[in-house]
Amino acid sequence: DGVTEVLAHHSDNLRDKFMEIPCSEDYDSHKRFAGCTPRKCGRGVTDAVITREEAERIRRIAERGLSLGGSDGGASILDLHSGALSLGKHFVNLYRYFGDKIQDIFTEEDFALYRDVRQRIQQRIAQVFGISSSAMYLTKPTFFSRMNSTGAKTTHDEYWHPHVDKVTYGSFDYTSLLYLSDYSKDFGGGRFVFMDADSNKTVEPRAGRVSFFTSGSENLHRVEKVQWGTRFAITISFSCDPEHGIADPLL
Repeated sequence: DGVTEVLAHHSDNLRDKFMEIPCSEDYDSHKRFAGCTPRKCGRGVTDAVITREEAERIRRIAERGLSLGGSDGGASILDLHSGALSLGKHFVNLYRYFGDKIQDIFTEEDFALYRDVRQRIQQRIAQVFGISSSAMYLTKPTFFSRMNSTGAKTTHDEYWHPHVDKVTYGSFDYTSLLYLSDYSKDFGGGRFVFMDADSNKTVEPRAGRVSFFTSGSENLHRVEKVQWGTRFAITISFSCDPEHGIADPLL
């Protein structure tokens, strides 16, 4: 792996940490949107946008939703927007599969908190990259992930491969992760790794920590395999293209 540098330790309480890096050419093969498409690229980490208490409340939403299903392998997904939920080796639509029972699992407050958290993350990304928050659109997939050390049963469970979000999902321009559990306390392994030519830069998850970055090849990344415990996070992504915009989930 070469040299590894820790960008954010789990014990740090970071107001704002930002590292600017040159933009890749990935954005050139997509339509550009003035005042949004990245011209300044990089990656940031902050512990000052979402409180630990809010992260715990959000994690409980994930736990309740994922208790209805869960993958046979190590990575389970819950997408409140599309309703996608891991179930065994497949996915089901939460809303169709469970129907009115959903009202017993989630509350209006859950969805209001989810929306509020998403808006604050969006505003912070806009501020750091010097763009207008209103020019950014929430895009899919935006989802909760629960990872543990169970072996992979399908390719969906193999979350540890290096990838570029803009290449994987053309709509992504800005990616964020809100961590909902603590590295070294709730789980081992599972650190987020930016893979740069000269070294790897890791982010150690901490409940309430937001890691965000431009989605092009300048931010090739992977997640280490979780060795023990359970790692919860939510991936929240934004597009500059209004055609790729999605609405907040409604109960």
